[in-house]
Amino acid sequence: MVMGIVIATLCVAIVGLLIGIFLGVAGEKFKVEVDEREEAILGVLPGNNCGGCGFAGCSGLAAAIVKGEAPVGGCPVGGDPVAQKVAQIMGEEAGESVKMTAFVKCNGDCDKAGSNYEFSGNTSCVMQKFMPAGGPKSCAYGCMGGGDCVQACQFDAIHIVNGKAVVDEDKCKACGKCVGACPRQIIEIVPYASKVRVACSSKDKGPVVMKACSVGCIGCQLCKKNCPSEAITITDTLAHIDYDKCTQCGTCVEKCPKKAIIS
Repeated sequence: MVMGIVIATLCVAIVGLLIGIFLGVAGEKFKVEVDEREEAILGVLPGNNCGGCGFAGCSGLAAAIVKGEAPVGGCPVGGDPVAQKVAQIMGEEAGESVKMTAFVKCNGDCDKAGSNYEFSGNTSCVMQKFMPAGGPKSCAYGCMGGGDCVQACQFDAIHIVNGKAVVDEDKCKACGKCVGACPRQIIEIVPYASKVRVACSSKDKGPVVMKACSVGCIGCQLCKKNCPSEAITITDTLAHIDYDKCTQCGTCVEKCPKKAIIS
């Protein structure tokens, strides 16, 4: 009886030893070398894993930076301070980074946008797509106010105010989560410093727009004709601003008869 226990114990010990040796050899043979810079970069990234950089979390971005597949300033959440630290690790110049922010291309809140019918439920924007006329608001292109973007934001930077999404630009990290969450694709990432913006997304013709919203772009082209830097184009009866050309002079804001361009 005792001998049997001893033999069993020895067998278990030998098997354990063999498994340990096998795992040790396999681990050494198949181990993946990790660049020390990758770990150092991961240490300075904010760790939000928001995906705003276009990679699968902070570890994905760190690996991409080391491989030269992403810039040192690739983290929208960390901004310039993190870019400087990453550049130091990589032995590069960070260069000048432009602060970006999310912008809702709609100014049609409950006071300005028309309504097709009354609705008091708490329905998300995605669900409103399946409601009659695509939701209660008259404009088929405007913010539905369901708050899908609010739920997507990790930084408490966007809220529904009077039926329309509003971005707190000082909190916004330009991660782009709200952009992906908006079923109408009316949120875009724009330069923080460029305050002159077209707050409308409607592609309808003027008469239709005026029936749906008091501040919608009617494609009158007055902004384009009066822009001294030729920074405005009209596509699908909707004004678009080239932020690289725009000097923020505000002429378009003054000339817009519907106040669809804001500053």
